[in-house]
Amino acid sequence: MNHQVVNEYFETLGRMPQSAKVTDWSGSEATFPDFFQRLIDWIQSAHEAGNSVLFVGNGGSAAVASHMAIDFSKNGGIRARAFNDAAALTCLANDFSYEEVFSAQIKMHAREGDVLIAISSSGGSKNILNAAAAGRAAGCRVVTLSGFKADNPLRKTGDLNAYVPSSEYGFVEIAHLALIHAVVDLAAGWPSWQSAAAKSAADVVEPLHIAHSVGV
Repeated sequence: MNHQVVNEYFETLGRMPQSAKVTDWSGSEATFPDFFQRLIDWIQSAHEAGNSVLFVGNGGSAAVASHMAIDFSKNGGIRARAFNDAAALTCLANDFSYEEVFSAQIKMHAREGDVLIAISSSGGSKNILNAAAAGRAAGCRVVTLSGFKADNPLRKTGDLNAYVPSSEYGFVEIAHLALIHAVVDLAAGWPSWQSAAAKSAADVVEPLHIAHSVGV
């Protein structure tokens, strides 16, 4: 394998998260630091009010959803869940349609004040668009992560929308994971908590409860 090609691949991948374009509900651009600050504030406020962070995604985005739901819960001390239970998905797809597998669960479980994070590489998956609409109808804050085409429909549905300008599935998915992971890490005080890595592996890891503000 050509060394230059490998380097270019990883250099391109490394640029992806910070290439994201952030917009709000009106379509106005928001800054990268503002994206994290607003999302952290919403999540903290939701948690303090007894609400939860909800994740939806298909395929690789479903894996991101599950990954981040447990990270928010274990490392962030924040109530979070991903709607990826196999029995629920197959039941709702069979009884209704696959386009409703997430929106039906949101209608059942979402509460006003929850934060819904809807993830779709293409930004065009009908079940994710339906989930975003159901979340808004339920009174959730809606945050979207998308890629591929700049005019994808999901990008127009969130209170905050992070769009990764790439048509490569892998680049978009990893950028989405990095962006959401940064929410937990920055809120926990990165990089000041890095010294904790020097602790013994036998030590008990305490939850990193998300703070109200973060400097980015």
